[in-house]
Amino acid sequence: MAASVTAALLVIGDEILTGRTKDKNIGYIAEYLTGIGIDLREVRIVPDVEEEIVGAVNALRQRYTYLFTTGGIGPTHDDITADCIAKAFGVGIDHDPRAVAMLRERYQPDELNEARLRMARIPHGADLIENPISRAPGFRLGNVFVMAGVPSIMQAMLDNISPTLQTGARMIAETIDAEGLAEGNYAEGLAAVASSHEGVSIGSYPSFSAGGFRNQIVVRGKDPAAVANATLAVNDLLRRLKGDRAPL
Repeated sequence: MAASVTAALLVIGDEILTGRTKDKNIGYIAEYLTGIGIDLREVRIVPDVEEEIVGAVNALRQRYTYLFTTGGIGPTHDDITADCIAKAFGVGIDHDPRAVAMLRERYQPDELNEARLRMARIPHGADLIENPISRAPGFRLGNVFVMAGVPSIMQAMLDNISPTLQTGARMIAETIDAEGLAEGNYAEGLAAVASSHEGVSIGSYPSFSAGGFRNQIVVRGKDPAAVANATLAVNDLLRRLKGDRAPL
């Protein structure tokens, strides 16, 4: 089996923590990375505070294969992510001629003011991440990928960097509907199944709709045989609990 490739996501911005902006990137990035064989292991949200960002970057980039960040690379005074990345790596930062050229593709000379030029300040040694929507680039330094917070731009950036990423085995997931059974009925048996099947994770996820409660059990893993065996064990547990009253 391929070695595990791991990642963390650092979401940067006061607006996320105050609730003014509802984050739409976490779920997208989690699903995207899972789909290409990268395990998203941790997500942190930090304010626009230098020491918070620098500390989180240095902790997460050492712990995981990759660190992705969103937010804080715009033209305003509180967009400090690029400076914080430079500080975390101990490198300088300045207007990057490549980034300036990209901005000139969008803005007329009289429009490219100092505020907009902030978006061309890139830490020394970083590679640029192309932004086909607004042209202001993200960048990669080491194993850290710095992307925009605007969902459409972030998604375009993620598509651009995806081919450069090392990936591992993809996660396999099997969903089993626990029809008519409450979690309390199968919790003990499910724990026994989980403990006896190494290499898989098993979770129970209740939801509520107009039709009432619905419980689903999800078996996840990267070994097809292990997932299949655990799924069979879960189905057998539910069948016994329901007394074969209904097909699974």
